[in-house]
Amino acid sequence: MGNFAANEGLSIFVILVWLGINVFLFVHFYMAFLVDRYYYTRVILGHALSWARAPAACLNFNCMLILLPVCRNLLSFLRGSIQYCSRTAARQLDRNLTFHKLVAYMIALHTAIHIIAHLFNFERFMDSQLMINSSHLPYVLSQIGNNDNRSYLNPIRTNETNPTIVMFTTIAGLTGVVITLALILIITSSMEVIRRSYFEVFWFTHHLFIVFFIGLVAHGIGRIVRGQTVESVKVHDPVECHSKFETWGQNGTDCPEPVFAGNPPMTWKWVVGPMFLYVCERLVRFYRSQQKVVITKVVMHPSKTLELQMKKKGFKMEVGQYVFMQCPSISQLEWHPFTLTSAPEEDHLSVHIRIVGDWTQALYTACGGDKTVVLDAWTLPKVAVDGPFGTASEDVFRYEVVMLVGAGIGVTPFASVLKSVWYKHVQENKNVFTKKIYFYWLCPETQAFEWFADLLQSLERQMNEKDMRDFLSYNIYLTRWKDAEAAHLRVQYEAEDDPITGLKQKTRYGKPNWDNEFSAIATQHPGSKVGVFLCGPTALATALGKQCISHTESGTEFIFNKENF
Repeated sequence: MGNFAANEGLSIFVILVWLGINVFLFVHFYMAFLVDRYYYTRVILGHALSWARAPAACLNFNCMLILLPVCRNLLSFLRGSIQYCSRTAARQLDRNLTFHKLVAYMIALHTAIHIIAHLFNFERFMDSQLMINSSHLPYVLSQIGNNDNRSYLNPIRTNETNPTIVMFTTIAGLTGVVITLALILIITSSMEVIRRSYFEVFWFTHHLFIVFFIGLVAHGIGRIVRGQTVESVKVHDPVECHSKFETWGQNGTDCPEPVFAGNPPMTWKWVVGPMFLYVCERLVRFYRSQQKVVITKVVMHPSKTLELQMKKKGFKMEVGQYVFMQCPSISQLEWHPFTLTSAPEEDHLSVHIRIVGDWTQALYTACGGDKTVVLDAWTLPKVAVDGPFGTASEDVFRYEVVMLVGAGIGVTPFASVLKSVWYKHVQENKNVFTKKIYFYWLCPETQAFEWFADLLQSLERQMNEKDMRDFLSYNIYLTRWKDAEAAHLRVQYEAEDDPITGLKQKTRYGKPNWDNEFSAIATQHPGSKVGVFLCGPTALATALGKQCISHTESGTEFIFNKENF
């Protein structure tokens, strides 16, 4: 329970508060439209009025939140400020995309409820206009304001139309259709299969959020939901006067004709703050994207992995951070995230890019990856870099004992960490709080080891020279192999150095037994807080998250941190 509270307690608290606010807003605004002021509106619409307005309030709240988790510069600033007070609170910012998705799902849910309720409302508004019978109160209410264009209750002003025409000829109806279509496209293109395979589709459709927010702010201008004015309720009590509608406004009656007005637009009050912050965010990104970046070195690694070393004036970073890159010759609009593999102690920034899509393939070609000749520096493509931005890996050196787990290209943030470790020990930095690092790398193919093996060999040699063999324990796992490779590896296994990586430590085959690994570390470091850092697939994250919660041997506390993109 202690480990569960340390890893998930604050996250669950935040989610419960968020859900609680949603429930409160729904109930509060549902009840707010059951008062006398909306008595006559309910005569026409029934409880569908409250069912439309309650989710609208929740939509305002969630649309206020949806932009904040993607303000990367704001999150980086908050992370740097909060982590000095509470590391647990700072870790919540690493789950920004998860919260962004939860808010999006809540928006979709309340949008569906809001739309369904208003479909009933439009039908009932239309039906009350078609009654043509002055003995029915809904019809009488619908005729108020027809002759002299005074205040009215029913937004459908004639019986010679239909709800579909009204939907496309009113501000509320037209903006409702636009923002609904934008929301459908945004959500469907965000599905994992589309985002991973067709990132450009995801990226472009996600920018329909601009259309969504413009439509959202304009949606309430039409004031389609109307009720009695406060002054009118004082002189015309709907509870007493609703049965006297045939004599409303006549001489000698104590029930004058009711006066109606629409609710003023409120959405802009909810979203103006986050929209301003997001505009500032984009301005900061634009400013940084205009700063000159020079590619100083291009390295083509096996398994179609491209390494770019670059220089940018004034660029400062911490271990494990990431940047967004743009290549104008490929696309003026697309920006893609890449983890920095350089260390803060180096005079350049570097990224390793796995070639898996159209954009990365175009970059690979532009950098001469498909050519055998070396390109001149001035022929290399221009790139823009925005960042760096903070991640969970920044906290590595805040733990005395650390587990680093990388899967495939997911090892990139730990390249920065291990390089920084190497530099700190070369410079004999005595202020390193971390005393032990356990490094695990799971890779499906032997070629992928090559670019990272040089770094591990340097670290291994450096640790041996300084008699610090126990500082870094690394475990490399090959998860897939061919029969021919297996036969060759068996022959070479007795060699002093590993035949795959060239390290003293032999490569292991298959997948780690995480239960045994966690138990061994807990036993080795009783009473310690162990930082577990992962950059890898969801299935592995789920497995490690469960291990962090379940292992409590010797009072050891495992704190789980995962990279998110």
